[in-house]
Amino acid sequence: MNFGSRRYFCIGLGEVLWDLLPGGRQLGGAPANFAYHAHALGAESLVVSRVGRDDLGRDLVEHLNALGLVTSGISVDPAAPTGTVSVTLDPTGQPTYTIHTDVAWDFLEAGPEVLRAAAGADAVCFGTLAQRHPVARDSIRRVLQATRPEALRIFDINLRQRFWSREVIVESLALANVLKLNDEELPILMDLLGWPCEDDQGLMARLAQRFDLRAVALTRGAQGSLLWTAGRCWSWPGSDLKVVDTVGAGDSYTAALALGLLSGKSPEDILRIAHRVADFVCTQPGATPPMPADFASELVGTRKTEGDSSESRS
Repeated sequence: MNFGSRRYFCIGLGEVLWDLLPGGRQLGGAPANFAYHAHALGAESLVVSRVGRDDLGRDLVEHLNALGLVTSGISVDPAAPTGTVSVTLDPTGQPTYTIHTDVAWDFLEAGPEVLRAAAGADAVCFGTLAQRHPVARDSIRRVLQATRPEALRIFDINLRQRFWSREVIVESLALANVLKLNDEELPILMDLLGWPCEDDQGLMARLAQRFDLRAVALTRGAQGSLLWTAGRCWSWPGSDLKVVDTVGAGDSYTAALALGLLSGKSPEDILRIAHRVADFVCTQPGATPPMPADFASELVGTRKTEGDSSESRS
């Protein structure tokens, strides 16, 4: 048999926007950030979202292209504006978001080309924010349902303001096979599910069992993170960093998690690399800093394919 090699193919599914930071605008939206970091770590990445027919939208697509991302999954809305989020940082670099409503990604579409791409994806990352509108929520559901059973469907819960509900979260957990959340989101999720607050590891195991999840990752800021997979929980300590800001750090962690799972890395290696990547992002301004070249060499973003017939998605 003739086996070829091609990069893993990852999709960031949901909101794409400009973060309006104190120092100027920067690419924002957790799915877009995930796509960027997956690409920086060696994958081919497609962004599936929607922008407005305006200068902000044109600039956003040009910016994504310049970062090396595939943007054929971004449609243009004739009426709604490109999404923006106002971001302020506290003295420790922690962000506060003001997320504007009735924007283009609220009307995200899942056309035939997007569904075909989903059928070939190795990993799709999605969250709650882009599901605040029923149009985008339905499109996200159809994209996830178009993926192969073995593909990673990563639910980065990413709770923002009150743009989420129990219904959306439970349905998303049922569609996912990997869950990523942080230590502030875990007790909210437990309250929504009506579960008592037990120890973190016990809750992660219970979530994995209840929703048939391949992996559950819990980030805990300076306390490090936990990864439940293969029937047990693994931990990694936090680092003493000079933090510039934490915007995008969680998304870079999720990208490293995805590629680590896809490439068969051990849980310890996945955690080590995910922390190395996220720690670096915390020391840089913005969510998508240029990444050191050696990061990708630790996460081999390629897979073996029989008679490789991958087609260009640009």
